[in-house]
Amino acid sequence: MSLVDVFRELHQGRAPGDPLVLPGPWDAVSARVFEEAGFPALATPSAGVSAALGYADGSVPPDEMFAAVARIVRSVSGSVPVSADIEDGYGLPPKELVERLLATGAVGCNLEDSTGGVLKDPHEHADWLAQVRAAAGGELFVNARVDTFVHGNGDPEQAIERARLYVEAGADCVYPILAPPEVLPRLRSAVDGPLNAGAKPDGPPSLRELGALGATRVTFGPGLLLRATEALREIAGGLRQT
Repeated sequence: MSLVDVFRELHQGRAPGDPLVLPGPWDAVSARVFEEAGFPALATPSAGVSAALGYADGSVPPDEMFAAVARIVRSVSGSVPVSADIEDGYGLPPKELVERLLATGAVGCNLEDSTGGVLKDPHEHADWLAQVRAAAGGELFVNARVDTFVHGNGDPEQAIERARLYVEAGADCVYPILAPPEVLPRLRSAVDGPLNAGAKPDGPPSLRELGALGATRVTFGPGLLLRATEALREIAGGLRQT
């Protein structure tokens, strides 16, 4: 079984309350820590990688993002699939985007349906996702991010409309980022396929609660990097006092 097939299988048959938990490594060291902790797969956060590279979220040059993803993939064993957040695709043609992503060793990707804080036309974005799917065949797990709750008006029905279009276009999973937990059951019932929910490292809600509400998988965005930064700040403060 190929690594992308392993990754797809991890999304299937999840029991309620048992979502696939995907930590977000921002560099090679954090990726190794998460692997050593026993997580079966990882998903890089663009905001976390951006911060580690010294950029604001959304401003990393594509070459640097792909290189960072490749380092993360190389840092873990060949049995741990890595999905990469590649934002809105950096304006690259679908074929080039797929080729560059596969060259990093990643088996999946997040693709946003907004750019510069503005939602894209959902039909045009669905057409673009279909081109990405055609270029990738079965070699990539495509997680289509739905930005209605972060850059739109937060209407769940609009999120559902977008998510359905993206699934029809070939997306393997949809991610209505910042969807309120109470909306997840409605999204789960209306959209076929896996559903990604975002979480805080310490909740609430808990990971089990998110799973019970309908999340197939849970990611943390830059939350784990922020938590690690807080710990490092405390250590640094202690050193200054000695």
